[in-house]
Amino acid sequence: METGKRPIGWPLLVALTNGRTRIPDERLTAAVRGKVVLVTGSSYGIGEATAKRLARAGATVLLVARTADQLEAVAEEIRTAGGQAEAYPTNLADPAAIEQLVARVLDDHGHVDVLVSNAGKSIRRSVADSYQRFHDIERTNAINYLGPTKLVLELLPSMRKRGSGHIVNVSTAGVRTPPMARWSAYLASKGAFDVWLRCVAQEVRADGVTTSTVYMGLVHTRMSEPTPLLNKLPGLTPEQAADQVCSAVADKPHNITPPFVRPADALGNLFRVPTDRLFQQYFRRTDAAKGKS
Repeated sequence: METGKRPIGWPLLVALTNGRTRIPDERLTAAVRGKVVLVTGSSYGIGEATAKRLARAGATVLLVARTADQLEAVAEEIRTAGGQAEAYPTNLADPAAIEQLVARVLDDHGHVDVLVSNAGKSIRRSVADSYQRFHDIERTNAINYLGPTKLVLELLPSMRKRGSGHIVNVSTAGVRTPPMARWSAYLASKGAFDVWLRCVAQEVRADGVTTSTVYMGLVHTRMSEPTPLLNKLPGLTPEQAADQVCSAVADKPHNITPPFVRPADALGNLFRVPTDRLFQQYFRRTDAAKGKS
């Protein structure tokens, strides 16, 4: 009962667990044509797919990531297809580099209409394997929390002065569901930026600056590939994920959340102790299966 390698009904399962927001081309074009949109983490995956979709809709897309060659390749592909894109190679873990990035962008374009904060670093590691790897936590926070925070701080003054701007945070559904073993560094860093931006949103909305958070479900990308378990679960393609991000850009909702998140969040809070115990048992069994004490 399979079609290829996936069971019949797999697309429906993907939609039910991760959502399948699809914004019509004409609505996206009406929202972003002629706008300047900065997309971080745009050399691969969700960021690349988002940048291409926005460029097709008429936005001037500013591509930001560390990998200069790949970033320029994406920009060239967009330009060849008739879109407008510029590459700005930047290490988003370096505050000074972010300051230089924003100075260049504002000098080149005068303003940024939309920031899509998509760059992220995933890590799945038990605390026992992290005793001598505090640098993993530092690097994860640098990309998932401190870097995005610094970028928003640099862009906010010009947005508030113009009385216009929109910030889209590409987060993870994991910050809204019960926490799981091995994901401590990743979820803590993503949760930190999520809460920070929600606090800031209350202060800047009156100045015309709005925010949206996409609590993204599983997306099959280079980032999820090293975790075998994730490869077996129903997930979105980067292009499907980009649809959700583009919906956030155009429609400016408070958040976009997969269908499973709200009931999982409610049940996790209602049954917090048994939920923690369940995940504890899962961790012990999978840890034992790997031959660890």
